[in-house]
Amino acid sequence: MDIAEVVKRSGVPASTLRFYEEKGLINSVGRHGLRRVFNASVLERLALIALGQAVGFSLDEIARMIGSKGNPDIDRELLVSKADELDRTIQKLIAMRDGLRHAAVCSAPSHMECPKFRRLLGLAADGKINSEGTVKLSQERRF
Repeated sequence: MDIAEVVKRSGVPASTLRFYEEKGLINSVGRHGLRRVFNASVLERLALIALGQAVGFSLDEIARMIGSKGNPDIDRELLVSKADELDRTIQKLIAMRDGLRHAAVCSAPSHMECPKFRRLLGLAADGKINSEGTVKLSQERRF
């Protein structure tokens, strides 16, 4: 398949294909004129790259997992580590969601009179809430 066909079938822009080839994520098998030519297996490799990116792996991590020979060697410990990281992210997002929901329905006359909101202000003032709005202390994880 030439590069135009790979673009058409995968939806991945030619510039990205060239970048992936530069990084060793995919390999062309030659050229037809000025166009790169790829084996049909490049589509599966591109799907692996897309899946890895969707769950948050860097291109370098993906490159190590899929290898250069075409047979993926996926590190199961790395998968567990990424799953744990996703769990932490989910918990942070749940805490932020719960805090927003509380602020939206809080019965205090103003947010400045809400004990939960005041506690969060104190945590923020002490630098215990990071820029993403997540609490750094494990015992203060939930709003």
